Amino acid sequence: MAIPDRVPIVREPGYRTDTIGSYDGGQFFGSVTATLEDGTGNLPDWPRHKRWYAVLHRFDADGGHTGSQVWFAGTSEHEKMAIKSAEDRLSNWLAALPGRTFGDIAIKLFHTHVDGHVFGLVDLSERYDGRDHAELLPDTLGFDPPWDGCYDT
Repeated sequence: MAIPDRVPIVREPGYRTDTIGSYDGGQFFGSVTATLEDGTGNLPDWPRHKRWYAVLHRFDADGGHTGSQVWFAGTSEHEKMAIKSAEDRLSNWLAALPGRTFGDIAIKLFHTHVDGHVFGLVDLSERYDGRDHAELLPDTLGFDPPWDGCYDT
């Protein structure tokens, strides 16, 4: 079964897909997420390479990507402050979406690059021995058949 044209994502209140839904302009996916520089995940001091972001992806009603806001909030050196700043920024962005309602979405594959990192829903099937797999990066939410909107982390 191939990756569908629009990958469904189920809203899970209070967890990783809490801030998704629709608004007057289409659909949205918001998150506070972190990146690591390539090759640093296995280092003993890997946490110091973590960078926190507020992210708001917007889509039209058919799930096509229309834009992203990605804001660097800080590093793990001041992690609690960086996360709080990112949460506040995302909250402000969400409050500004006219007609916003939280709920399930269905979006097309897309990507954008920020600070040398990929942000988006991308086809990573080649990393899964050719098994169909889409992943939201850098959030590391994986979507697989039966394409029911549930994800793995």
